[in-house]
Amino acid sequence: MFDNAIFATAADDLCRFGRILYGRGWSPATSSNYSIRIDANHCALTSSGKHKGELTPADILVVNMAGEAQTDGKPSAETLLHTQLYQRDASIGAVLHTHSPVGVVLSQIWPDDVLTLQGWELQKAFAGETTHEDAVHFPIFANDQNITRLAVNVEQHMQNAGQGHAYLIRGHGVYTWGKDINECFRHLEALENLLGYQLELLKLRNL
Repeated sequence: MFDNAIFATAADDLCRFGRILYGRGWSPATSSNYSIRIDANHCALTSSGKHKGELTPADILVVNMAGEAQTDGKPSAETLLHTQLYQRDASIGAVLHTHSPVGVVLSQIWPDDVLTLQGWELQKAFAGETTHEDAVHFPIFANDQNITRLAVNVEQHMQNAGQGHAYLIRGHGVYTWGKDINECFRHLEALENLLGYQLELLKLRNL
């Protein structure tokens, strides 16, 4: 079983951040999904098909690490991309998946399978990053409707190249994580701006 009080707090937080992310244009309509770890075996997750700017606690459910619903609600089709992260790293406390225009467009046009950023002061917003001089790497995975296969690909990449701070899915969006929802949001906000810088550079170079 899980702690209902922790779940209730997590549900409130997911609703609050849903409004923020929708307001910023990063989670249009019913796209995106968010989660918060409840304990070693459960997380609170947004239900499938819910408008992220209008979430209520009734739109949040509990799933186990196999992605199976433990309360009323329909888990997102991408639940296993959340639980993969929770299972691999006990320090991860929240995951945000968004569909911002910048993230979707840049992931679609970037020619390589990794986006490497260096020289931006904002890199230091990511936990553990202390200087703009270091390079930060964000893998880009091909979009795949087979989420089990995609989750396996993500895990294999992390085993080989490290966990990093976030990744992109081509033409789809981004996944970010953190020790709690506040750190996760900080990572997402930094990532969105960094992706925006990179996209603007591409435009300027093509003038």
